Amino acid sequence: MGMISSYRLRWRRKRLLARAFVKRRQLTSVMNRMGNVRPQPILLFSTMRNESVRLPYFLEYYRNIGVDHFVIVDNGSDDGTREFLADQPDVSLWSTNKGYKQSRFGMDWIMHLLRRYGSGNWCLTVDVDEFLIYPFCETRPLRALTDWLDSSSTRAFASMLLDMYPKGSMQGQPYHPGQNPFEIAEFFDSGNYTINRNGTYNNLWIQGGPRARLYFTDQPAKSPAMNKIPLVKWDPGFAYVSSTHMMLPRGLNLAYDESGGEKPSGCLLHAKFLDTFAAKAEEEMRRGQHYADSHEYRSYRTGLTQERDMWCKWSEKYINWRQLEILGLMSKGNWA
Repeated sequence: MGMISSYRLRWRRKRLLARAFVKRRQLTSVMNRMGNVRPQPILLFSTMRNESVRLPYFLEYYRNIGVDHFVIVDNGSDDGTREFLADQPDVSLWSTNKGYKQSRFGMDWIMHLLRRYGSGNWCLTVDVDEFLIYPFCETRPLRALTDWLDSSSTRAFASMLLDMYPKGSMQGQPYHPGQNPFEIAEFFDSGNYTINRNGTYNNLWIQGGPRARLYFTDQPAKSPAMNKIPLVKWDPGFAYVSSTHMMLPRGLNLAYDESGGEKPSGCLLHAKFLDTFAAKAEEEMRRGQHYADSHEYRSYRTGLTQERDMWCKWSEKYINWRQLEILGLMSKGNWA
């Protein structure tokens, strides 16, 4: 990359950091418990709206794998989400009614909080329907992974978003608060993915899975990106460029070994496709606060009216992380 392009990337990073600094004024502190957090915590950052049904299991899952504290932005919930979060002893909560789209889909808010509270700590940035799977996650806590990453001087851990779905109608399998969503959404696509390398940012760009197969059949290039960098040892000079898909400085995006080896990577099991999805898609269409004028949700609504079963004869039933590694969807690399 030439000097001019490198300069442009540095300038873009500075602009993103400046945006986050300005947008901090949109946040109101509801309950700040950061003063009670242990030294060198593992922190989880998330923006959400009207997720009271999903929250009990989300918090339980991440507590169980070793998250020490949750830093949450509530974007105008009216279903009890804000009140529920404010009562949790390991949650610090901010709220805003400002536009999600105008805040770079929540990333301006999250980047301000990352810079203020995450610097020097391992920070996991995920949506409420994303569940991190990493090598040995059934037997080792998340801190074992972050300790290994520290020892190998690795600042970022990449993960592929893996859409999970049920067999049969979503509406016929109701999800209940506190339930493991993967008791319902047990299946995933194992092989229909395309991977390209972004020469500007050095990140891998992954597309495919059931959303491309069903909702973007005629325009697969417009299907959602599946590559993410959710876990980062945060520095105040870091910036997320497009959601958590890629970062600056661009060296953080090198989630693969250019010499031909493998770096450890994970998967984010994506529990979007439950019986709650139709109502959520309709709400987001009305709000118009998502990427590309909610084009993705328009495609979902069209598909949902046809009551498609996402399952097909090539669907795989999820077992554990080793299965995902065998399928080439994640890797333990040289972490033994």
